[in-house]
Amino acid sequence: MVGNGSRTGRNLFAGTTEDNQPLAAALLVGSLFLLGLQDALIKVTSSDVSLWQFQFFRAFFNLLLLLIFLRGLPAVPKRIWAVALRSFLLCGAMVCFFSGVPFLSLADIAAGLYVFPLIIAALSGLVLGEKVGPRRVIAILIGFSGTLLILKPGTDSFTLVSLMPVFAAMFYACTILTTRKLCREESPVTLAFGVAFAFLILGSLGLLFFSNQPFGALAQAWPYLFTGWHSIDLGVYGIIAICSALNVSANISLAKAYQTAESSWLAPFDYSYLVFATFWGIVIWGDVPDVLMLIGMFLIAGSGGFVAWRERQESKALITR
Repeated sequence: MVGNGSRTGRNLFAGTTEDNQPLAAALLVGSLFLLGLQDALIKVTSSDVSLWQFQFFRAFFNLLLLLIFLRGLPAVPKRIWAVALRSFLLCGAMVCFFSGVPFLSLADIAAGLYVFPLIIAALSGLVLGEKVGPRRVIAILIGFSGTLLILKPGTDSFTLVSLMPVFAAMFYACTILTTRKLCREESPVTLAFGVAFAFLILGSLGLLFFSNQPFGALAQAWPYLFTGWHSIDLGVYGIIAICSALNVSANISLAKAYQTAESSWLAPFDYSYLVFATFWGIVIWGDVPDVLMLIGMFLIAGSGGFVAWRERQESKALITR
């Protein structure tokens, strides 16, 4: 699967493996803990570096780590265009996600992103031809009501930035649907390299464009998004390198987790990211969520967990027929 790959790389990214639900749950929760820490560190650097500069260097470090770890290049994609589409959809998700980092709490961002399972459930009938019953529809509506509690439309705290995590969720849902529909035969290693290259390209283009185009008021209001190259010290480069290591480690753990247990069984554990994002927000910035936010997060997690449970029950019913 991996050209000149090490035994470690082949084991981690094997296409099939025995089910081990406790191990899968531990790997998933551990990876989400690492991603929560990564996102907290990204928020720390958001006043020193632009989004494009950060993504460029993190992608560069990611590629280095993957090459060192795997000791070789991945297999050529079976569908290059599909891998490219998936990679840039994921880039769109991350650009929207991180655009809100300087302005929103980690809990706000995480809650907005985690409506993606509900968006997948809503789109699965249109894109995948799956049946979406009334119970799923009710769960989707409950989840979106939780999103409204967090966004608080009509209040002074609601701005365009508040919607960025929801836009990220839309891109991320499309990424997952693309993976299911078009990239199921691709190796996780190939997909990881595709994403890293896409971020490298996007970061390079963003740096070139925003470093040479004055955006005036926009650059002053959103310097993280509308500026290019910044002079940064070695400490910031060190944080970016740490973020890269956390990102690669988390993605390896995620790949292994979903190889060793069914995704519908793991889905409820996926919402542990909401806990970790809230935890890091409290520890680093003192961002304590209010009651409405906690209720909204509960509704999102509960409805998403219900959708996953229904999928699992329906898959069992199909097997027994």
